[in-house]
Amino acid sequence: MVVGRGRLISGIRTVGIKMKNKKSLGQHWLKNRVILDEIADLAAKNNAEVSASDFSDRKGVVVEIGPGLGTLTSSLLKRFGKVIAVEYDENLAKNLPKSFPGKNLEVINTDILDFDFTSISQPYAVAGNIPYYITSPIIEKLLTAENKPEQIVLLIQKEVAERIASDKETMLSLFVKNYASVQLGPVVGRAEFTPPPKVDSQVIILEPHAAVVKEEVFKLIKRGFAAPRKKLIHNLAGLKSEEELVGIFEELNINADARPGDLHLSDWQGLYDVM
Repeated sequence: MVVGRGRLISGIRTVGIKMKNKKSLGQHWLKNRVILDEIADLAAKNNAEVSASDFSDRKGVVVEIGPGLGTLTSSLLKRFGKVIAVEYDENLAKNLPKSFPGKNLEVINTDILDFDFTSISQPYAVAGNIPYYITSPIIEKLLTAENKPEQIVLLIQKEVAERIASDKETMLSLFVKNYASVQLGPVVGRAEFTPPPKVDSQVIILEPHAAVVKEEVFKLIKRGFAAPRKKLIHNLAGLKSEEELVGIFEELNINADARPGDLHLSDWQGLYDVM
């Protein structure tokens, strides 16, 4: 996509900027203002200084991942006292401040996976329309940061969002639920983006909390998911005899035919404690 001089995109004027999305960076820009405002509202949920009807006394900090042309940035600036926009694309990072003269916007030209969250000395939220191909590494970084955000609102691939929130667990969903409560937000159709991606997206809301289980439990979970479609009891063979495993499963009220995805964090904790 090429943006001409002075053209308005979702209310953001791109003065004298000629931009092309880079497919290699997974750039798909959301253009629906209603959805952009909803993402910003969700990010500001824990920001007690802000109400949806009055932005005059906005405070708090939000880190925006991949602001691109600044469509979401505009909504965030109305709800937060400061926006720290982390943009990997050098050209976009250089031009973004020109769209928001006089605003408390700090643009940092770096990969979000290299960004130092310990540089933020106060409570903060995170929001962003993130590239599908690095969804898991971004979420992992956010949830294991030394100073975790209070609220995380991300627009990601719909299938991945559903998988994280599902009762049918995966390694990713167990990891996320170990560090945060999970809620699904609005579904965003592919037609709402420029250029449109090949799949639909969905907002996911994560509220970080203390880890439910220790890292050692995930070593057992990893072993259990070595072959996700197989019965868990077979994946754990070698740790105990089959007879012992059957007894442990009965003791913990776990079906002997259970697959790894049938177990929740509490089940894995029980297995770890016994084994």
